[in-house]
Amino acid sequence: MKVVVTGGSGFIGSHIVEHFQGKAETIRVLDNLRTGHRHNLDGLECDFIEGSITDRALVKKAVSGIDYIFHMAAMVSVPESMSKIAECIEINVNGLLNVLEEAHSAGVTKIIFASSAANYGNNPTVPKIETMPPEPQSPYAITKLDGEYYLEMFQAAGKLQTTSLRFFNVFGPRQDPNGAYAAAVPIFIEKAVKGQDITIHGDGQQTRDFIYVKDIVDALVFAAFNNDMHGTFNVGYGGKITINELAQNILASIQTKSKIVYANKRAGDVRHSRASAEKLKTSGWQPKHSLEEGLAATLDFFKDKLLK
Repeated sequence: MKVVVTGGSGFIGSHIVEHFQGKAETIRVLDNLRTGHRHNLDGLECDFIEGSITDRALVKKAVSGIDYIFHMAAMVSVPESMSKIAECIEINVNGLLNVLEEAHSAGVTKIIFASSAANYGNNPTVPKIETMPPEPQSPYAITKLDGEYYLEMFQAAGKLQTTSLRFFNVFGPRQDPNGAYAAAVPIFIEKAVKGQDITIHGDGQQTRDFIYVKDIVDALVFAAFNNDMHGTFNVGYGGKITINELAQNILASIQTKSKIVYANKRAGDVRHSRASAEKLKTSGWQPKHSLEEGLAATLDFFKDKLLK
């Protein structure tokens, strides 16, 4: 078995590379290090190709002789996508098309695409179900939805087996608190470890469906090897935790002088976000970790890293 992980030096991509250690004959990473880091791959065996998915010749080289592609490479920052719309389209749409076309030409078995819960937009209905009309609110979300449609087109044309997974709030080790994929969990942990106050925007009663990165990887691998699994699937626990509860849990786990402070609600913030993962679970996938287990492992990682 030979796999390629585009964006493989990023947060989620590096965990895919880690998963396939000793399991895949070839693990190839294509990444231009725009938001990823080589140190995320420290100690992991892989063939690293530095470059962009917008370079079609390089994509052709990367997918040659490959069985499965995990397509994580993207412009992942919503604010950046708002200010750099053309670049977002170039990376997230044209770059994806390079991967799809070259995958077809190379006879790749299947491609798994990292999509996003951002496709649901500000629809207040929870839980989010795949049949809900998409309401993307940013170039990032629009391009992720475009990607799903292109994968379905290649599948329908018989060119390639494809599956898209809509990630909800992913967290875990190697998530950069200062990066484009920054989220509440690593930011709160870093603040707590450093004894700095945790800032919550709004009243903190907004809820999120956080999912541990190891379960995201497990879902990606499950989708790759399930030949009957095509289309688009949510990936989340289907649970909910308020941002206040998240912050309090982190503070309770770390001896710290940090306290919670509140700031104005940010424009465009969704009040409640929660996945219905029933479609994926009906296909046979089940998460292997709880939110509490994932948070404990992530806390240990960041404490070791930040207290060195």
